[in-house]
Amino acid sequence: MLHSDPRPPTENLEQGPGPLPCREAKPDGNSCAGQSGIAVKDTMQHFLAITKALADENRVRILLALRSGELCVCQIVELVQLATSTVSRHMSVLKQARLVESRKDGRWMYYRLPEAGAPELVYRAIEWVSGMLAGDRSVGCDAKRLAEICSLDPHSLCVAQTNGGQPCNRNQPSPSEELKCSQ
Repeated sequence: MLHSDPRPPTENLEQGPGPLPCREAKPDGNSCAGQSGIAVKDTMQHFLAITKALADENRVRILLALRSGELCVCQIVELVQLATSTVSRHMSVLKQARLVESRKDGRWMYYRLPEAGAPELVYRAIEWVSGMLAGDRSVGCDAKRLAEICSLDPHSLCVAQTNGGQPCNRNQPSPSEELKCSQ
């Protein structure tokens, strides 16, 4: 046996970074509140929503791109090179996990990282992802492409995407053709 601590495993777990929240149900059948005031069951569900959101490369790329600030869906579509409907599904998963917030301005939908008031779990997840992928080559490539995408007018980009990738001015290449990352 590698572990020689005589205490039961549950006591060993409680030596972590802080005390564990209550693990037992109240007499009324509801879960008890942990230190953060969030019910343990709710914390678990939120944790699972975050891990689901982070289990897809494109969602992680989108999350990291939003560190630079608010982005229009068209800019996100241009970055990840996916259909708008697919990006919308990805954004829905990220939003359900509370990793992103959105706002609508006319027909344009914008996303950003959460502002003050989001659960601590959200901020810690974003910090963890950012730290773990800080030196990743594809993240660097995305940052370079995103800078180029952000230099374009987002409304022109959206119009180009709705025209089947054809730019409004037929003499110019589409944004997708302009923004290839050289690795």
